[in-house]
Amino acid sequence: MGAVEGGQAMPEMLDRYRPEIERVLRQATPSGDGFLYKMMRYHLGFEDENGVPQPRGIGKALRPTLCLFACEAAESDWKLALPAAAAIELVHNFSLIHDDIQDKDIYRRHRPTVWYLWGYPQGINAGDGMRELANRALIGLREGGVKPDKILAAFRALTDCSLEMIEGQTLDLNFERRLDITVGDYLQMVSWKTGALIECSFHIGALLGTDDQKFISAFRRCGRALGLAFQFRDDILGIWGDESATGKSAANDIRRKKKSLPVVYALERSAGGIKSQLTGHYSHEQLDEAGAATVLSILDELGAKAYAQRMVEEKCSLALSHLEGLKLSDWARGEMEKLVAFHLNRER
Repeated sequence: MGAVEGGQAMPEMLDRYRPEIERVLRQATPSGDGFLYKMMRYHLGFEDENGVPQPRGIGKALRPTLCLFACEAAESDWKLALPAAAAIELVHNFSLIHDDIQDKDIYRRHRPTVWYLWGYPQGINAGDGMRELANRALIGLREGGVKPDKILAAFRALTDCSLEMIEGQTLDLNFERRLDITVGDYLQMVSWKTGALIECSFHIGALLGTDDQKFISAFRRCGRALGLAFQFRDDILGIWGDESATGKSAANDIRRKKKSLPVVYALERSAGGIKSQLTGHYSHEQLDEAGAATVLSILDELGAKAYAQRMVEEKCSLALSHLEGLKLSDWARGEMEKLVAFHLNRER
């Protein structure tokens, strides 16, 4: 296992590529180029709000890591995929900046969010600019000698993925005003909002590492399943997570009336007085502390946390099953198993 963050050992995979990922991201958001880049560098953790350089930025960098891992698992030089890895992380952070604005979150990674420091309009500019930087980063594949048809395929994959993410976010916001959401509705939403980019990370990495369509397809399916598992675990942490590890207050998603998996499950499973109580609280304009506590009690009574964790386990198992027929090295298969084991019970 690798470094320890938040009291939890991180898989070696998340340390293996990090220095190079951070290097190319710093290159993509150079210093001294105006206020727009200052906001981006702040969000990525490269500077504080006063522009003072910080020694270590970004979060876990899961998505670019998966891109580089898939390329190396195909027995290719993973460094060729670095421009794509940077583009993927920039797209991810574009979505986070916009999500923070739409959800009115004032903290991310234990620091004030971009919009909270500089306002909604500037936050939108920072997010939009980061999405354009992703395109510019992806063009860097030419310098490594990647064939034009593969570069075009990578652009298409990242563009299609971005559209799916935005469609998923649109549904997520729409769900906040509805009480008739089914688990099936929720699964479609998170498949787009979260699953798409993790699938895309594996897709582009495998695409750059091999011409074997069976290999590429298997990693894509693995990524979609892993993305769902990642989101389900996030949903658990959004309600029952440790504030010191997640950087957000406990039961944050309940107070925001977010229709995460445990809540949607409870809405579907509840009946009678419990159903009326639950829908009554989610019909209010705001949920106070007493209301949030009541909702939490109902979720516990209905076993919503256990259900969500079973879904995490199911998707983690499915992710590994998609790779069973591939001729992977012992190293690559072992790294995937460690990554999946970590996400089964991660605390942040």
